[in-house]
Amino acid sequence: MKRPKLRKASKRMSCAKRYKIQKKVRDHTRKLRKEAKKKGVSKRVKKDCGVPSSAPFKEEVLREAEQRRLQIEEEKEKKKQAAKEERAKKRKQDKESASKEKEPKAKKARQDENGKPSGKRSTPDKNSKQFLCGEINKVIDASDVVIQVLDARDPLGCRCPQLEEAVLQSGGNKKLLFVLNKIDLVPKENVEKWIQSLQKVFPVVAFKASTQIKDRAMEATKTRIVASNEVLDSSRGAVCFGKDCLTELLTSYAATTEKDILKVGIVGFPNVGKSSLINSLKEVRACNTGINRGTTKFMQEVLISSTLKLIDSPGIVASPSNPPASMALRSLQVEEGQETVLEAVRTLLKQCDKTQVMLRYTVPDFRNSLEFLAMFAKKRGFLQKGGVANTEQAATVFLADWTGPKLRYHTKPSEDSLPAYLSDTVISDMQNGWDLSKLKTGNAITLKGVKFPYPSSSISFVSKGPTAGLLNASEIVEEKPAAKVAQKIEMATDEPEQIPEEPIVTEEPERPEQTSLKKKTTKVHFPVDVNLSAATASADDAYDFNTDFK
Repeated sequence: MKRPKLRKASKRMSCAKRYKIQKKVRDHTRKLRKEAKKKGVSKRVKKDCGVPSSAPFKEEVLREAEQRRLQIEEEKEKKKQAAKEERAKKRKQDKESASKEKEPKAKKARQDENGKPSGKRSTPDKNSKQFLCGEINKVIDASDVVIQVLDARDPLGCRCPQLEEAVLQSGGNKKLLFVLNKIDLVPKENVEKWIQSLQKVFPVVAFKASTQIKDRAMEATKTRIVASNEVLDSSRGAVCFGKDCLTELLTSYAATTEKDILKVGIVGFPNVGKSSLINSLKEVRACNTGINRGTTKFMQEVLISSTLKLIDSPGIVASPSNPPASMALRSLQVEEGQETVLEAVRTLLKQCDKTQVMLRYTVPDFRNSLEFLAMFAKKRGFLQKGGVANTEQAATVFLADWTGPKLRYHTKPSEDSLPAYLSDTVISDMQNGWDLSKLKTGNAITLKGVKFPYPSSSISFVSKGPTAGLLNASEIVEEKPAAKVAQKIEMATDEPEQIPEEPIVTEEPERPEQTSLKKKTTKVHFPVDVNLSAATASADDAYDFNTDFK
């Protein structure tokens, strides 16, 4: 009987049923034996007794049987040898084909090392810096308006002087516009100061991209949203701020031009929110986004309306001449293996307020970056075998916080002089054509709707100024990935520490008469500095008993 909620029935049965089955099996086998006996079928296998001695030509028959046996064995051996040769031949062919596949790669590598171009036209590497520079230049050439996306946490560090100069010198009456993204991670007073500082050069739009964009497949399923869900979505980052202001500004400018569709190029350093800005304006996940830097590799056109088209671009390639802090935040050296994560974390910690970092990550006081990562790893549970702190995983998480859209930190605007490529005439030309009054009103509405963090919950960061970028492929020098060095060498202490002298350990000589099983003890002798010259000099001087021993 099959029991409930079980796939198979139980094999248990009563003894009467089991005995009955065994009896029927015995009767059946007995019946089969009787029928076989009647038919003359026997189970016995007749034994080959060989050739009888009385048989004529016995020796010839045995000789033929032996020859037949040897012939069969020879055929088996031939088949075995043929199969072995076939396997060896197949193995040799596989090795030759594998060597032929590896030979072009090795030959190409040797030619690259010698600096000689290969005979065939090589396809461009889509992950190379030269290809990314070419894509950015294509976006600049195809755009009527270039939007440089700046991270509100460090707007000055996200500016690229080479990009701004290239846009101004490209001709075609191109306009340059700043979009201050991620304003929800910076205190309100700091955002207002940065807008006042940046709008002296180019128009600035305050923006907060949406981090929860509907996919194209899910767009038709969600037709209405309950009011309670709207509040929940706004707290999770589903609401976009500054979208209406930016769209109206671009649409009004497109009306003043003679072109049917205004092409707007979106440029900036990696992970500043270029693709997220396009997705927020389109309200659909049109471009790929991710936490990892360098997700976008190609230029991509997205139609927003009948008069507006946005062009997504890869991140700007940072120049190696930048300071280490700028390279840690703006470049892809960690992803490309040219810099270790531990070194990047060490560089960032030097530019932060130590007390604010301790409060943000709830760790005690630390002396250097390695100690901070060890405590941070234990706090998060990043442990290896034996309870050893996984500092590399902790450093990866720390760097992802600083380059991602979660950590709150801010920089103070500086009153610097204008660069050489900017003049009053150029600034006035860039300001013309825009509805600045509508822009000012839209920024005020955006700042009113965003929930800003308190200054006490934001980490103060020291900016290193604008980050230099590479836009010409000829300026790029390919560097080999740096070899991994031991953590202790990489994470040397930030402050020099005094290392005490190691004591000299000498073993006490063994005593042959002592036969105890106790362990041998060692004496520790500390070096003592003895100045013999001073001793001899004082010995020669005469002394007064009354003066010296009072």
